[in-house]
Amino acid sequence: MNIFVFGSSILSSYWNGAATYYRGIYKYLAQRGHCITFAEPDAYGRQEHRDEGDYSYVRSVIYKPHVDLDRVLHDAADADVVIKHSGLGVDDTLLEARVPELGEECAVFFWDVDAPATIGRLHSDSNDPFREQIPRYDGILTYGGGPAIRDEYLQLGARHYYSIYNGLDPDTHHSVSFDPDLQCDAMFLGNRLPDREQRVDELFLAAAQLAPEKQFVLGGEGWGDKSVPPNVSWIGHVSTHDHNRLNCSASMVMNINRASMASCGFSPPTRVFEVAGAGACMLCDEWPGLEDCFHAGREILVVRSAQDVVDALDNYDATARRQIEAAFRARALRDHTYAQRAQIVERVFTECLDLGTTAPLAADSVA
Repeated sequence: MNIFVFGSSILSSYWNGAATYYRGIYKYLAQRGHCITFAEPDAYGRQEHRDEGDYSYVRSVIYKPHVDLDRVLHDAADADVVIKHSGLGVDDTLLEARVPELGEECAVFFWDVDAPATIGRLHSDSNDPFREQIPRYDGILTYGGGPAIRDEYLQLGARHYYSIYNGLDPDTHHSVSFDPDLQCDAMFLGNRLPDREQRVDELFLAAAQLAPEKQFVLGGEGWGDKSVPPNVSWIGHVSTHDHNRLNCSASMVMNINRASMASCGFSPPTRVFEVAGAGACMLCDEWPGLEDCFHAGREILVVRSAQDVVDALDNYDATARRQIEAAFRARALRDHTYAQRAQIVERVFTECLDLGTTAPLAADSVA
């Protein structure tokens, strides 16, 4: 299949948490013989902060927002499948309306990488123009969200619905030598966002205050003016090619979901699988659906409070961590690779192309 994608960026993770997800999905779709064109707007300084890496598995198209849309949409019309991802940050409403117009010539899909936020937006505004667009797409795909998001989209008129979770690319995320300059007891990597900051305060920064003798590393954009305890080092934006080095330099790595993702659940973030691939020990906040992916206590450690974080740092020695790390990585390699996700996506596209506008279907990538 020829697949044309509109996404925020596959070349840069700068203020773009979906980058690793895009890379995993489209790399392995390309390995299955599909031709991928990935179109991304030149916006938010992402082209000035490109990540190292080989992205030749896609034909990259960088376009000027507003100015180049007609030309890029004209090129997309020649594809078998056209995908509009959520959250490009520019021209989203316009693209959401115009991509379905290509549906007479190809199959069109809306792929939501922040479904809780999208559904929340639709609830808050009954006149949101995207409401009218949902039934015009051949299918809705989401980064996750579980039964609640599935039911919401089907009620809003989605023809077909599929949840495609994040996964592990073992070629990209694997164990490397630790960096003594980054060695620490606990590390958290994530951009400063409104519905994440309070949770970072309550779990990560509060744990640092409770354990002043331990060292904590904070990575990600936006934290520069944040008041943090003296035993917390902020290292700024971390390019994806440095993630392995960070994950392998911390005794434990934390995952802290944004509030909307945590309450909805069933959306394991990229960071979880990156840490699993690196063979590191993960402290994960609690959310519905976590046990569908990893066994708590044996493959991943669940923390509900700052004291839980400190207790885990105190109670799990190197031997215990290595056992958890090995089980974590083995489970990810067995059940949660991007190669497996790509097979599901391929089946989704084939089914929707064959079924057309028949009754709504729903499926989940970890079922």
